[in-house]
Amino acid sequence: MGDIVKKILAKPIQLADQVTKAADEATSFKQECAELKSKTEKLAALLRQAARASSELYERPTRRIIEETEQVLDKALALVLKCRGNALMNRVFTLNPSAAFRKVSSHLENSVGDVSWLLRVSAGEAGGEYLGGLPPIAANEPILCFIWEQIAALHTGAPEERSDAAASLVSLASDNPRYGKLIIEEGGVGPLLKLLKEGKSEGQENAARAVGLLGRDPESVEHMIHVGACSVLAKILKEGPMKVQGVVAWAVSELAANYPKSQDLFAQHKMVTLLVGHLAFETVEEHSKYAIVSKKPTSIHALVVASSNTNNTNLRNQNHHPEAEIPTRIPHPFGEGPRNLHRVITSTIAMHAANKQGNETSQNQSKSNGVANDGKLGNNNQNHQRNYSHSGINMKGRDLEDPGTKAYMKEMAARALWQLAKDNSPICRSITESRALLCFAVLLEKGTEAVQYNSAMAVMEITAVAEKDPELRKSAFKPNSPACKAVVDQVVKIIEKADSDSILLIPCIKTIGNLARTFKATETRMIGPLVKLLDEREAEVTREASIALAKFACTENYLHVDHAKAIISAGGAKHLIQLVYFGEEMVQIPALLLLSYIAMHVPDSDELAQAEVLGVIEWASKQSSVAHNQTLEALLLDSKSKLELYQSRGPRGSHQSQKHH
Repeated sequence: MGDIVKKILAKPIQLADQVTKAADEATSFKQECAELKSKTEKLAALLRQAARASSELYERPTRRIIEETEQVLDKALALVLKCRGNALMNRVFTLNPSAAFRKVSSHLENSVGDVSWLLRVSAGEAGGEYLGGLPPIAANEPILCFIWEQIAALHTGAPEERSDAAASLVSLASDNPRYGKLIIEEGGVGPLLKLLKEGKSEGQENAARAVGLLGRDPESVEHMIHVGACSVLAKILKEGPMKVQGVVAWAVSELAANYPKSQDLFAQHKMVTLLVGHLAFETVEEHSKYAIVSKKPTSIHALVVASSNTNNTNLRNQNHHPEAEIPTRIPHPFGEGPRNLHRVITSTIAMHAANKQGNETSQNQSKSNGVANDGKLGNNNQNHQRNYSHSGINMKGRDLEDPGTKAYMKEMAARALWQLAKDNSPICRSITESRALLCFAVLLEKGTEAVQYNSAMAVMEITAVAEKDPELRKSAFKPNSPACKAVVDQVVKIIEKADSDSILLIPCIKTIGNLARTFKATETRMIGPLVKLLDEREAEVTREASIALAKFACTENYLHVDHAKAIISAGGAKHLIQLVYFGEEMVQIPALLLLSYIAMHVPDSDELAQAEVLGVIEWASKQSSVAHNQTLEALLLDSKSKLELYQSRGPRGSHQSQKHH
């Protein structure tokens, strides 16, 4: 940057020398020219000082200040050159020559103030005599100059000053999106990332928070990614202090939310693996009842059998390899107590990780200790069990963090995974192939409210993608999948117990709806709780319950007949009739859609006949809201024709119609 600044400064220095020489040669207005010469010499001295310190100057304000200074010197040179001929002067100064000199003199003074401020702020000495520390150039936009000062402090300040500067930028970015744009335009992202990478803990937190706040739109996020944000954020998630890692995870969630195209870039930097590692820390290990049951060689059964032929080195070497498959869930086993199962899982996890690493790791350890790979490395390894790597994360000292910090880390890791998973099949596949689903199941049960909410939203987004991606649905959400069953168990519990104002209720309802095509005909335990929500006072809850049940009963669901019967058995028909007649507008259409599916697939139902659903369908077909919905109109026509084969028209439809009106 020093060479660039020197080039910028070369021309104004030359102009200043020309003004000084021309002022000496003036034959008219000698006193005024002498005053201009004095101020120009002072300005020239400052410009030469800036050239000597060019490597320390902050380029953005340097460019703007020197550009304006150059324009001022051009005007000063033009003025003093006119003072060398009387005939010319008579034509030039026909109006007010004194005003011209005063104007140029004032501009020179301002340039002196601007360059003086530039030197001070670049040396980390913000403040001074101009506008309470701001230069004359900031008269029309003081915020810009304040931003310059903070960014300059990020470049050259002491650690505490850099941290304070980052905090000031956080305050500005949170106050006004326009200020965030200015921070980016003025080159603030680079030094913030440098502080995040190299600073002390408090400075890193402030820098991470600033990065998250600056990424409010796709253009801003794209700029930050271009200057290396992904690699820096990934590095901190892998090696940084947990408090900083929590803020970094939040920043990742913000950037991914505001620029979905960044999802794949974050994934390329192994962000998903790192976030799942944070989610799994002190989550999976505490719940030994969850473990994988699989026919693959990597199943618990196969690993336990294989462990009988494995030497003690592999069992003692419990390093968690980043790619190791961690068990997810096993039904409560008969004849195996939780403690015994926990030991089996712990041992087999370690053995599988060791096998993944292969002999190469063991050989490297042997060489470093000057011994052969003969199975005698266990004692040396045990001395460092606290420092093992968990999905590539440095775990040293993490168990000593306070509970609030651990909870915040999980909250933000879940939030980041939620935003990364949104509408992204590859990332969802990566998440579901890890321990994440198991972690979400545990956190939905045991986490703080914020952790539960972010976990619920992450599961909702993953299942929303799976609903549209058959391969993901079949691989991650098979009916006999232990991890899937664990998640569904917790989601159904929440639906059964949650109040209508619970922030968990809506995402859990949507999750069950997203998974509607994965449940067997005998899997009806979620139907009853959803049907009960049709009688809920909160319109949004009722609407989402109707939509979720419609995914069970729709034609696209292979088991739609079985599910429709289950909805009827749970008492869904009477609730739906009430919603169609008397529900709010946002509820009526989803309720009518669900009722139509049920009537079309189970037209011979006695419950539907007793509820006089045919009359309801006929009444609804005549409503104006239906006329604008071609899909619903066609569905009503089909359901009506099928109902007419099995049911007679009763008086209920016309009676309720009159009552409704």
